[in-house]
Amino acid sequence: MTLATALPARSTIVDRVIPRTLVTDMALVVAGTALVAALAQVAIPLWPVPVTGQTLAVLLVGASLGAARGAASLSLYALLGAIGLPIYSDAASGWSVLVGPTGGYIIGFVLSAAIVGWAAERRWDRGWLKAAVTFVGGSLVVFAVGLPWLSYSLGGFGLPNDLNATLVAGFYPFIIGGLIKAGIAAALLPVIWKAVERSDRADA
Repeated sequence: MTLATALPARSTIVDRVIPRTLVTDMALVVAGTALVAALAQVAIPLWPVPVTGQTLAVLLVGASLGAARGAASLSLYALLGAIGLPIYSDAASGWSVLVGPTGGYIIGFVLSAAIVGWAAERRWDRGWLKAAVTFVGGSLVVFAVGLPWLSYSLGGFGLPNDLNATLVAGFYPFIIGGLIKAGIAAALLPVIWKAVERSDRADA
């Protein structure tokens, strides 16, 4: 019996290379949080929403860990940043960030990782086209949560918060970057899967 046949059908890429136990699950959740925190510091400052590498990390974490562990990893990221660890963009932290203009995006990361992970468990990360759909969809989920939150925050500052003003502040500047990040993830995961599957066949 090979590793490929021993694993359940809904295993993710990490389950093909790391034996799954409670300890490894916990370690992977923490590692996912660390990856998001690291790419959060790769940023182009904008107000109210900076351009960061977080979304790429969210997509990779969700696809690699699956729905439950991916959501747990991003929930941990949101919690640790809120209680004071400087892991949000530009080393920011605190509840004020989570309830501020960008808080909806951080909450959206949790849902995005869960949805991308759910799709990955159903093999949508193994071919480029399905992976692209998955990762673009995962990116849009972040905006679906983040934009209403941003609109509310802009109104609280006494700034225009109609649909166009919200899209200008929190969506239009990120379209190209979002597509690039989704494309990177969509290109990377199928390549890794093929390498793992070749290794499995070689070991059979």
